[in-house]
Amino acid sequence: MERWLRRLYRRGWRGGAAPSRSPEVFWTEEAVMGDRVYLDWNATAPLRGEARTAMIAAMDVVGNPSSVHGEGRVARGLVERARGQVAELVGCKVSEVVFVSGATEAASVLQSLPGGYCVLVDEVSHDALWAHVDMSGLAERLNGPGHTLAMGLANSETGIISTPPEKNGGQYRFGGAGADWLFLDVTQALGRIPWSFHWSGADFACLSAHKLGGPKGVGALVVREGFDFGALQHGGGQEMGRRAGTENVIGIAGFGAAAEAAAKDLADGAWERVAELRKILENALEAEAPDTILIGKDAPRLPNTSCFATPGWKGETQVMAMDLAGFAISAGSACSSGKVRASRVLSAMGYDDTTASSAIRVSMGPTTTEDDVLRFVDAWTAQEKKFRQRAA
Repeated sequence: MERWLRRLYRRGWRGGAAPSRSPEVFWTEEAVMGDRVYLDWNATAPLRGEARTAMIAAMDVVGNPSSVHGEGRVARGLVERARGQVAELVGCKVSEVVFVSGATEAASVLQSLPGGYCVLVDEVSHDALWAHVDMSGLAERLNGPGHTLAMGLANSETGIISTPPEKNGGQYRFGGAGADWLFLDVTQALGRIPWSFHWSGADFACLSAHKLGGPKGVGALVVREGFDFGALQHGGGQEMGRRAGTENVIGIAGFGAAAEAAAKDLADGAWERVAELRKILENALEAEAPDTILIGKDAPRLPNTSCFATPGWKGETQVMAMDLAGFAISAGSACSSGKVRASRVLSAMGYDDTTASSAIRVSMGPTTTEDDVLRFVDAWTAQEKKFRQRAA
């Protein structure tokens, strides 16, 4: 990061020359934002006004939500109101929502399940799920009981929507093995496409507030009613004994408000308008750069996500060029950024290393405009032409 800051310092920001200050001082919110276009909603969505208002109000609530006095009951009321708001968006019972620090912590339940711990993970799932795969003695354990199939409902890099297998004979069949339980990562999909925990048939689901326009550092594990598992964190008896530690009242209040607003956006057709912007983006890319590969173009995708590759033009190079031009995009999952390697997801989809290393992701939201998209296309295609000239 220090080298990157120094490079920015030497080159100066697009809004003016580099100041005569240290690069650390130069990297300020004012310098970063300016006249920029944010196209990295899959990494994190901008904080919603509803969430900000709810969080500010919660800051004045002094009580501990586990206390029985009046102040504690007010804090508890905020937590439970948010639990109801999240449950409404998720399509589950209020009692099935467990507040945690985020989807990654929620995924750790995969290590707490009873009956022969063995997790089967879809190849294109997020690293938060892959972290719980133990390859040692896998062949022997596949014949045992208690398997869990863990998969993402929508891929964060490509936006491609997956269809979980139906339960047949009491099991989910996957890769020649059978799983007793289904864990779905709905972090990217929730609030962008219609989905309900109850009609999905899943036993578990995980989500993060900041993908919905809530604050970072709070999320939820959704657990089918009646399912017993070991506590995610030991200590007190908070969250019905499932996750110890005083609840993050401020973050949870923002989470609930964001969930309610996200449900309204979905009902109002906000993401259908975003899908039209993606169509404009991809049509323009095909016209200006016909050799660029649109990943998953003909597959069911999230309405806001476009992943495309120009073989030989490193994704990280494109991200930096667009950053200097005033556009925030990504070269894959935010959790994997900075790692110079081919995308594991694209490699699993059959793309060669050159192509898998050359992909970028543009992800939009309801506040993205057509002008934002067209400005990005102009800036990106100008750089793409320079790449072609250098490669010739």
